[in-house]
Amino acid sequence: MSDDDLTDDPYTDKQARQDEKRRVRESRAGKRDQLKRTAKVAGRMGGFGARLAGKALLNVGGDHDVQAAALSKALGNLKGPLVKIAQMLATVPDVIGEDYAKELAKLQANAPPMGAAFVKRRMRTELGPDWRDRFDSFEIDAAAAASLGQVHRATIDGDRQVAVKLQYPDMMAAVEADLKQLKVILQVAKVIESTVDLSQIGQEVSDRLREELDYVREMKHMQLYGNIFAGHDDIHIPNPVPDLTTGRLLTMDWLDGHPLLHFADHPLEVRNDIAQRMMTTWWHPFVSTGVIHGDPHLGNYTIRDDLGINLLDYGCVRIFSPRFVTGVMDLYYGFLNNDMDLVADAYTRWGFDDLTKEMMEVMNLWAKFIFAPLLDDRVRSIADGVKPVEYGRKEAMTVRAELKKLGRLTVPKEFVFMDRAAIGLGAIYLHLGAEVNWHQVFMGTLENYAPDSLTARQAAALAQVDLTHPDL
Repeated sequence: MSDDDLTDDPYTDKQARQDEKRRVRESRAGKRDQLKRTAKVAGRMGGFGARLAGKALLNVGGDHDVQAAALSKALGNLKGPLVKIAQMLATVPDVIGEDYAKELAKLQANAPPMGAAFVKRRMRTELGPDWRDRFDSFEIDAAAAASLGQVHRATIDGDRQVAVKLQYPDMMAAVEADLKQLKVILQVAKVIESTVDLSQIGQEVSDRLREELDYVREMKHMQLYGNIFAGHDDIHIPNPVPDLTTGRLLTMDWLDGHPLLHFADHPLEVRNDIAQRMMTTWWHPFVSTGVIHGDPHLGNYTIRDDLGINLLDYGCVRIFSPRFVTGVMDLYYGFLNNDMDLVADAYTRWGFDDLTKEMMEVMNLWAKFIFAPLLDDRVRSIADGVKPVEYGRKEAMTVRAELKKLGRLTVPKEFVFMDRAAIGLGAIYLHLGAEVNWHQVFMGTLENYAPDSLTARQAAALAQVDLTHPDL
């Protein structure tokens, strides 16, 4: 659609009054929609939960695949935040069980894009009545639509290509309504998997999802990553446009690239090159500054013609305490050097108090599985001969079986997105079929690891972009 299609009547006082009345009506409608959505979701989840509870009371078990399909069906027509929550849980299959993870992963977070009239009204709300004059061109049709907002392509300053990310209206109300139902999902998961205390997981998912609604914070995440990767000419971070950014509108450079899976059938050396850059993209910010990109979705990366990586989305960036970062590295070096005292210290740093020897051995099963490619000093694939669909299944089943004997485990909230991102990153390597010496690549990222100065370095990096630590 051309810029001519954006033309409408001059903005008058009468139109301003009409807009104000419309905003009041939309606010009231948003509250009504929140109540309706809460009732709708609660009805579906309540019915599913009642059926599941009935089976539990009657001691009818073993139908996890059937129950998982029923949960997926209950959520299937609900667009927006709840689907995003379900997908977050699905990336940690050891928490909710393989059958449930598989079904929830099928849910699509796509939502229908807003129409032209709606887009104009939303843009006017965010940037004012002269919003069109601030762009040289603006494509009214969305280039992409997702669960929380949609992206439009535009130009500014003559020829600067930008992406304009516009949040759907009343998303805060929708998120809060759906977070109420997150407790229901976790209660269902508690019935299914009694081995893990899910309270911290629920809190972490809630906190991160609320952060994703704040586009000013996302802009600061982007600036933080831009500073971290300054001087890296093979990893590209879009520059934001602060004066065209609000809490619900984010404007940034448009970065051209190919979908990551476009390279799945390329020669092995190409796939290996991409995989090694992906490891640097993820681990370098963690060991140098204590932050990770917590949403390892394939759509959040594109690959340039020179095989450089574009990192596109910064809504889910997790900032960790230096204590947690040190714990991760102590755990790695403990396994690498067979130093079980250092492993125990790592768990203590994370907040696991009074662990028995038996419980620590169970935790080590999963931790060693996650770290295995990084500990193995040889060229290998991530799965190392195991079918991708089977990768991790044996370990997850063993951990759950042992925890049922020993008692429930409370997972610290900082661990949730670390585990999720690590699994997601491994899935990308599986998609690429890469075969490299992961140990050597990982050790190369540790050149930036200096535990004694991490606290000061992180504080300086956050202060530079006016960011606060989420746990402070």
